[in-house]
Amino acid sequence: MAFGRLESRKPDAPISEINVTPMVDVMLVLLVIFILTAPLMTSAIRLDLPQSESVQTGAAPQAVSLVVDASGGLFLNDRPITPEALRQRLSETAKHHPDTELELRADQSVPYGRVVEAMGLAQKAGLSRIGFVAQTPAHKP
Repeated sequence: MAFGRLESRKPDAPISEINVTPMVDVMLVLLVIFILTAPLMTSAIRLDLPQSESVQTGAAPQAVSLVVDASGGLFLNDRPITPEALRQRLSETAKHHPDTELELRADQSVPYGRVVEAMGLAQKAGLSRIGFVAQTPAHKP
């Protein structure tokens, strides 16, 4: 080796192997993406439904209102009613319109048992769709 001269050696041979590390990284990222999106894809069922002239589109289901006031009194569509008459009216309604929804409104001070009794009357009459009506709280600044 002489002063000021670079050592002459053979240049490195090109690497003929495939570097698989980037490919593994990409595959792991894709696996995570599929794991996260798979549950979202199964809940979206796409159907091509047949069309029918007999079905009314946009028809709102019939609803009746049942109120249980603070004293435990029953009111059907804002008219006072006895439990026996309520049972009869609800069964007539269920017989004519089985998809009728019962909107149940109960005062806060009414015991829970009284509300359950009113629900039981409706279910025995044949109404299975019961909705509880509540008031949204007012926002205080």
